[in-house]
Amino acid sequence: MLIKKYKYPAGIQKLEYREGFAVRGLHYDIEKGLLLKLDSFLQIQFGTVYRGLHPVPDDEVLRLYKNRIIPIAYVEAPQRHTHKDGMHRTKMVQLADLFSVPEMVLLCNVTEYFLRNHIDYHPEILFRDVKNSVQSCHPIMHTTVENDVSQYLEPNKDLNKFFDRLKAAEKKMFLVTNSPFHFVDKGMRFLVGDKWQDYFDLVIVQARKPRFFTEESRPLRMYDEENQTQLWDRVTKIEKGVIYLEGTVKQLQDMTGWRGHQVLYFGDHPYSDLADVTLQHGWRTGAIIKELTHEIETLNDRKFKENANWLQMLTGLIEDHQDTADPEAAAELELWMRQRDELRNEIKRVFNEQFGSVFRTYHNPTYFSRRLFRFADIYMSSITNLLYYSTNHTFYPRRGVMPHEYSSYFM
Repeated sequence: MLIKKYKYPAGIQKLEYREGFAVRGLHYDIEKGLLLKLDSFLQIQFGTVYRGLHPVPDDEVLRLYKNRIIPIAYVEAPQRHTHKDGMHRTKMVQLADLFSVPEMVLLCNVTEYFLRNHIDYHPEILFRDVKNSVQSCHPIMHTTVENDVSQYLEPNKDLNKFFDRLKAAEKKMFLVTNSPFHFVDKGMRFLVGDKWQDYFDLVIVQARKPRFFTEESRPLRMYDEENQTQLWDRVTKIEKGVIYLEGTVKQLQDMTGWRGHQVLYFGDHPYSDLADVTLQHGWRTGAIIKELTHEIETLNDRKFKENANWLQMLTGLIEDHQDTADPEAAAELELWMRQRDELRNEIKRVFNEQFGSVFRTYHNPTYFSRRLFRFADIYMSSITNLLYYSTNHTFYPRRGVMPHEYSSYFM
């Protein structure tokens, strides 16, 4: 797409996809052409700033940004300043959806190609071209997946069992997706069976989220499965077995009466799926974060636990003895600090060689985690993680320990 539509050099066709290079939730600086990782306090994590496929040294990062903390205006733009193309004109853009990982790899690959071949380029133009190319490839992707579903979708043997339990508990279920019906139908037949629609009281396709949650005037339409076209009839009530398209969440709520905390809505994008329904409409939300499987496996690895525990103890030792005036002790402290830095990097690399964990920097949650926790009541790797909980189960928030409370809790 970049070559054909945007006239990029044909040589980029030979670039190799680097699986495992990036993680979700990184930021791309569209002025400087850098991919980087921010924590929940908008601090840059050193060692995770990349230009192309190579890390940028810490001293250069400080020279470029003056300090480690990025101003909030650099990252987030006020809602009223959103442009007509739906993108905030900030200097940084976060890549947070499931398409973002290959998008970031493509960005860095093409940047590396330009740098190595001494081709002048504009980082923002590159970012827009890559983003538009990825978006325009959706129809191609739909066709490719439909032609060989088993190659691209993973069967989940518990999905029907989970849906059966919800149905037996007389829960109402609905599906709202941006995908076209033929794509959804092909996938759901593979995952759930030919009668997948029987589980759902309402199915809406081509919803155009997040606009589905923010607009009020776009009418709900009926979809004719046989002729694969939309009907012009006015929709005045919701009927099970009918496929709908477009519409708004206001119409969904008005026609069904499903509102507020009555609704638990699952999505895989913390922003376009979950942000508006929880902030504007008071729905309960669940985030499906596939990366949790890898992260939890890593957290439970014996070597990782040993390193993490020793890092905690080593940090405590450094904190307790840092004020010593003894030269011999000071030398030992310096050794401990070097060991601590090595441990932190080793722990980072086991999640991802370049960027570490999706959910944390060395000691803080990532910016992605901060937004995830803001918009999701619960999060999990798969919806069927809930299979063995009662359909009336309540998840209670854990009482976290603040720094000033620590000694009170653990004396």
